[in-house]
Amino acid sequence: MDVRKKLEILADAAKYDASCSSSGGKRKASQEGLGSVEGMGICHSYTPDGRCVSLLKILLTNFCIYDCQYCINRISSDTARARFTPAEVVQLTLDFYKRNYIEGLFLSSGVIKSPDYTMEQLIEVARTLREVHGFQGYIHLKAVPGASRELIDRAGRHADRLSANIELPTEGDLKKLAPEKSFAVTGETMKEISTRVEQSRAEREESPLAPKFAPAGQSTQMIVGATPTPDAAILDTASRLYTRFKLKRVYYSAYSPIPRVDARLPAKSPPLVREHRLYQADWLLRFYGFRVDELAPPEHPDLSLEMDPKLAWALRRRESFPVDVNRAPREHLLRVPGMGVRTVDRLIRIRRWHRITLADLARLRVPLTRVKPFVITADHRPTLLLDSERLVERVKPEPTQLSLFTAAQEARTGEL
Repeated sequence: MDVRKKLEILADAAKYDASCSSSGGKRKASQEGLGSVEGMGICHSYTPDGRCVSLLKILLTNFCIYDCQYCINRISSDTARARFTPAEVVQLTLDFYKRNYIEGLFLSSGVIKSPDYTMEQLIEVARTLREVHGFQGYIHLKAVPGASRELIDRAGRHADRLSANIELPTEGDLKKLAPEKSFAVTGETMKEISTRVEQSRAEREESPLAPKFAPAGQSTQMIVGATPTPDAAILDTASRLYTRFKLKRVYYSAYSPIPRVDARLPAKSPPLVREHRLYQADWLLRFYGFRVDELAPPEHPDLSLEMDPKLAWALRRRESFPVDVNRAPREHLLRVPGMGVRTVDRLIRIRRWHRITLADLARLRVPLTRVKPFVITADHRPTLLLDSERLVERVKPEPTQLSLFTAAQEARTGEL
């Protein structure tokens, strides 16, 4: 099979992996090296659904020894198969880079022979790019769960980011649809990466010449909608991963039905807006001080599809409002629907000099119609009672066709 045909198959097979963000890399161009992740390096270009397309995103191979029922590349699937050699991936990356098509590489793979063998093949690509060709562009490698510590260490020396995918939200989901995988094995790989990242940072504080290890950290991905698992459980898993392994991102990928699917899997994909709500809730957990049980309490284990998680929480907790923007602490302001982290920080700076008015909020591009029922300013006090049934009608957004690009922008800026 020629390289062009392989590329057609393996680039298409890689589309199911959402975790291809290139943020966090710090490599710089040099006179001898090729590429950069700063300046003229990684150009953050996104498809309408928010995925980065500035990277050559391919699988080394879609052959796989596992039989995960939700995966198009499972061993029992009759999908077309292909396999690159490490040298072919290196050459493709260099050729695409020199044509200014891409600024880095996102390389994943099906598991062939064993986790260690597969990891060795992925490492060889990154090592050759770095050591033989002086490539300084962004490299994201998949860390194959179950690979040895020595191989994970080698991978982190060459990659900007590593990612070991958790695949499904719960251990029970994995046992049902991917019994050859487990949270324990993936967790050990994540733990090793986390330990080495922290160790590397400590070493570099003592000596800037100490070698880097995955300077952009690690991420993971969960498939959403392949099982009946509620959003509360999905977010709980994500929260524990952030806390335990210091992940940079958890990516949520809506399940996509595949041919000749297992009867236990749904025939249709979940609504795209569900994936969007999970990203919004994820942002609230990481940057706004919310807990999982606040966003998805036991009586409402799934996030609302009709409104964002912060607004849904505010309507359930109306006794917490209105908030005086001239007096409230930062943590209270962050819970006002329509106010993001940057907006709140600007308001806190402004109110040191004068009392905040609606005009100030407007200048900061705060959505006044949405915010006014929940705040008190120097010239405004809500006239619509928070316990009024009309409040929901007023603040609930009009049904519109979800713009995937807008959704991705909102998720990245964090203005919720």
